[in-house]
Amino acid sequence: MTPPRFAFTILATDGRARTGTIAMRRGAIRTPAFMPVGTAATVKAMKPADVAAAGADIILGNTYHLMLRPGAERIARLGGLHAFMGWDAPILTDSGGYQVMSLADLTKRSEDGVSFKSHLDGSRHLLSPERSIEIQRLLGSDIVMAFDELVPATSTPDVQAAAMERSMRWAGRSRAAFDAGGTHAEGAAIFGIQQGALDERLRADSADALIDIGFDGYAVGGLAVGEGQAAMFGCLDFAPGQLPVDKPRYLMGVGKPDDIVGAVERGIDMFDCVMPTRSGRTGQAFTRDGPINIRNARFAEDAAPIDPECACPVCRRWSRAYLHHLVRAGEILGAMLMTEHNIHFYETLMADLRTNIAAGRLTDFADMFRTRYAPAGTGEKA
Repeated sequence: MTPPRFAFTILATDGRARTGTIAMRRGAIRTPAFMPVGTAATVKAMKPADVAAAGADIILGNTYHLMLRPGAERIARLGGLHAFMGWDAPILTDSGGYQVMSLADLTKRSEDGVSFKSHLDGSRHLLSPERSIEIQRLLGSDIVMAFDELVPATSTPDVQAAAMERSMRWAGRSRAAFDAGGTHAEGAAIFGIQQGALDERLRADSADALIDIGFDGYAVGGLAVGEGQAAMFGCLDFAPGQLPVDKPRYLMGVGKPDDIVGAVERGIDMFDCVMPTRSGRTGQAFTRDGPINIRNARFAEDAAPIDPECACPVCRRWSRAYLHHLVRAGEILGAMLMTEHNIHFYETLMADLRTNIAAGRLTDFADMFRTRYAPAGTGEKA
């Protein structure tokens, strides 16, 4: 029997939290899910098999970076992103809009799209809804994201409203390009992105527009961009409930472990963030008692593992002292081992969330997690 193109099943709920499964042709995605970020066709410092062994069912690739280097057309000629990087499970690709607006030089926005100058070589490009979808199709993405316009939450209400309305027009064009390109016939799905900053009415209008277009899943965009956790949670108190209950809800670019726990409590199903990989490369490790900076001198002769309760290969074999030495010496293995532990920590957290939602114990688990992970715990904020 051929696996479905896309099917989301909610297996259990606990308050607003849900646990379920997204079935796709390249495999099942257990939710709540954390997607390690593979920006440039690699989860930095990790081999694909090790990412999967840590518990990841899906990773994220980036349209902006891959279109510039090595090029979407080249990846397509080489068999698509899965074959290119050696990852057989699902891949979600973001639309590139955030990177264009945050990394590229000399951007010019219009109804057509965003014209920009590459941060790599200065070449000029136009990224439109149609081109974004085409690139994601060439990459062979399993979950394609609609192209949107992101503005800071601190923007004026008029700017926020105009960006949301343009994003909804671009969402319609993204959906049309997805359908016209036959991407769905290749087993892909498409998600729309809700915008509207922290404004409940704008978020509701955005959700209504996306639902009218129709998508396989829905992302909550425009958060985790400096507004702070309290403001983000305030938005998540209403934004997920504006989206269809029977579709996955994806909070883009989040985040810290305690962000994820709070967002799951508010009904979010999917997450991505560079934090576990970026932190691993800079000497920060996540533990149940909060993050620690392995560079600190107090770890120089610490024979304990990063997290004594962690079952990852790194914690089973190496000490904090050894990792301290590797990171202080600038050894590549230090970044690799720290990243492997961090990815394992995030994926274990997601497994714990799924288990406790299914058992009806999410509130107790979340409260206990926050109590240990808070600054008053034994960890250190690095």
